Amino acid sequence: MNEQPISSAPTRNIWMRGLLMILMALAYQLASTLLACVAIIQFVLALLSDAPNSRLMAFGRSLGRYQGQIANFVSFATEDPPFPFTDWPPGD
Repeated sequence: MNEQPISSAPTRNIWMRGLLMILMALAYQLASTLLACVAIIQFVLALLSDAPNSRLMAFGRSLGRYQGQIANFVSFATEDPPFPFTDWPPGD
């Protein structure tokens, strides 16, 4: 009997993943800067109108989820690369 081991998942090129990890780390830094800008704008708008902007809240929430997806990918917690390889996370 010739039994061949069954591979559970196709092997992925580790060098390609390393390149994606570097690109995702750069995207994380950009998202962090953008989130800081959103926080400052949201604070100013809340000062002026006594209420936070709902669209900025939703965008900030989705941006935070995106950063979480990047962290999971970079730390090998998941094999699924985040946006732009998948859909943008919802903000609701």
